[in-house]
Amino acid sequence: MSSSTPNKNNKIIVGLSGGVDSSVAALLLLEQGYDVEALFMKNWEEDDSEEHCSAEQDLSDAQKVADKLSIKLHTINFSADYWDDVFDHFLKEHKKGRTPNPDVLCNQKIKFKVFLEHAILLGADKIATGHYARIVEKDNVYSLKTGLDNAKDQSYFLHLLNQQQLSNSLFPLGEIDKSKVREIATEHNFITADKKDSTGICFIGERNFSQFLQTYLPKQPGDVVDQDGKFIKHHDGLAFYTMGQRKGLEIGGGFGQSGEPWFVADKCIDSNELIVVQGDHPLLYHNTLNASSAHWINNPPKLPLTCTAKIRYRQQSQSCTIVQEENKHLKIVFEQPQRAITPGQSIVFYDNDVCLGGAIIETRENE
Repeated sequence: MSSSTPNKNNKIIVGLSGGVDSSVAALLLLEQGYDVEALFMKNWEEDDSEEHCSAEQDLSDAQKVADKLSIKLHTINFSADYWDDVFDHFLKEHKKGRTPNPDVLCNQKIKFKVFLEHAILLGADKIATGHYARIVEKDNVYSLKTGLDNAKDQSYFLHLLNQQQLSNSLFPLGEIDKSKVREIATEHNFITADKKDSTGICFIGERNFSQFLQTYLPKQPGDVVDQDGKFIKHHDGLAFYTMGQRKGLEIGGGFGQSGEPWFVADKCIDSNELIVVQGDHPLLYHNTLNASSAHWINNPPKLPLTCTAKIRYRQQSQSCTIVQEENKHLKIVFEQPQRAITPGQSIVFYDNDVCLGGAIIETRENE
């Protein structure tokens, strides 16, 4: 039995963001006969001059959608929770030269924790969001499955959810395509029908990432070198770069033997050196990684386990074997070498279309 079919008298509070996905999610629940209300979360305090984070516009759009649907819109400011539970961790990880994934933590700590808790206080039986994923219940055990629209599946970002969170949540868009969502929004004349999808950091928006980080982290200049240690230029700090990065390196044509672009291959924390390589270089690839803080959505599987995994959101699942290490870490050995494995990012495990859980990437190597 799917968790998308609870008692129709249940009150569902939809996280209405001012985007097209949550707008259609609210509509679909109404059409299915649920008692629906909405809640708009503000999670970032931007300056009046900032254009990156259009909270005011998003709230206006959310209100117009709520009015059109004749549902009540609650508003709440979770900025303090977001700073303490998501952004502070985000900065600490970058300071260590790692690349965290704030969207994963935001779902665990904000959307499916403080929002869920607040919604229950408002009388909700469950919450709903516009995520492209599915929740399936069998014998009172909840599983997270990929969204049927493979191009929009967001299970990667939801892998830290637990049984309690899944049992209290609905994903109305899990079984439809994004194109259909746009079509439904257009048919109902939603102001959000043609609105661009939000991008960038969760709740902060799209902006020049390096400049944004430098607002919060001090510069720690060092050397950019090639794989042989040859000096190329200076960098402002390892925190402002990530594995596999191409854009923003600004390495002129006077270096290297070819006109191929340069990529970040590694960070040497001790020497504060950024190692870059040209083209599709072997140093960009590793077949093994070590991961910590494993989280399993259901009972932990028996290891070793052969399954598939993603080391980043927009990636096809890759065949691998998970092995338990003595230090509680996991060793993941891939069938094929993976490009730009990035410490601090999440590796998420799958059994066909079932998301099993995930862990935090610590190191990578070749065996």
